[in-house]
Amino acid sequence: MTDRAPGGAGAPGGDGPPHAPTAADLDTLLLGARPRYTREEAAQRAGVPIERARRYWRALGFANTASAPAFTDADVTAMRQLAALVDAGTLSEDMALGITRALGHTTARLASWQVDVLLDKLSGGTGLRSGLSVTEAYETAQTLLPELESLVVHAWRRQLAAAVDRVLSDDDTLVDASHLCVGFADLVGFTRLSRRMEQRDLAALVERFEQAAADVVTAAGARLVKTLGDEVLFLAESPASGAGAALSLLEAFSDDDGMPDLRIGLATGLVIARMGDVFGTTVNLASRLTSLARPASALVDVATAQDLSGDRRFETVALWRRPLRGLGLVEPYLLRRRGPLVP
Repeated sequence: MTDRAPGGAGAPGGDGPPHAPTAADLDTLLLGARPRYTREEAAQRAGVPIERARRYWRALGFANTASAPAFTDADVTAMRQLAALVDAGTLSEDMALGITRALGHTTARLASWQVDVLLDKLSGGTGLRSGLSVTEAYETAQTLLPELESLVVHAWRRQLAAAVDRVLSDDDTLVDASHLCVGFADLVGFTRLSRRMEQRDLAALVERFEQAAADVVTAAGARLVKTLGDEVLFLAESPASGAGAALSLLEAFSDDDGMPDLRIGLATGLVIARMGDVFGTTVNLASRLTSLARPASALVDVATAQDLSGDRRFETVALWRRPLRGLGLVEPYLLRRRGPLVP
């Protein structure tokens, strides 16, 4: 049995409550039902010990709830399904917690991003959000929720298929590692800039950087792994694809007076991929090369430079060697596009 709000508020796209919606009505709309169970009641209905239920809840990124009802039938069902996968041996407890933690982290950021976009839309792009009413938020959520929900599931399935394809195409001899080109790109002088700019303007700049970087990296045939405010991390299947993405990023931002200069580091080698992130010496080297690069330039390691040596689209220039902590003596190479060939 699923509790529904008055007038069908629990059904996205319904008529909504007959009265002006309250914050509780909005929560009911977004959750699909009004919270009706305490944590103890939800755990009992799911057939899960309370400590185990708390671990799942914390893994999703939520603090322990008080004694007030905070859980819906959907929460009970999700808890029961997760426990059943563990009890059947399909997942270990650690795997279940890891998957739950990844879902919580990813969907928390996705939800925050979507809310920010919707708030900007409702405020006419002015950023002045304090005048928004619960009614406006309710009506917007009622219209968009079913569409966004189906879009999220579609995007997840497409990304899942792409991730499986990448695993199947990996060299079978590399159990947990793949041979990839790793790229870091960051905004030069971002810390100083953040002290001078208004918070709203700074947030808009970061969002513009992340969106533009994602578009450029994807168009170049590479894959964006994550964004870290003023920095993006991307992967490419080959040094050529990584070099193309790096130079395309520099070119995309070179004429943007409102954006700080970009600097990029590329390294090629074994990369360990876990939980949507990447690790290893190659990743560390790419990060350190980024910190060495001058504004509006890209540096690559010797492995990337050697692989690009026969590619007529790029040229690399060896720079002075220098020791990097934990990496030994490193020889960076400046990456550039090769000029047009003269007949």
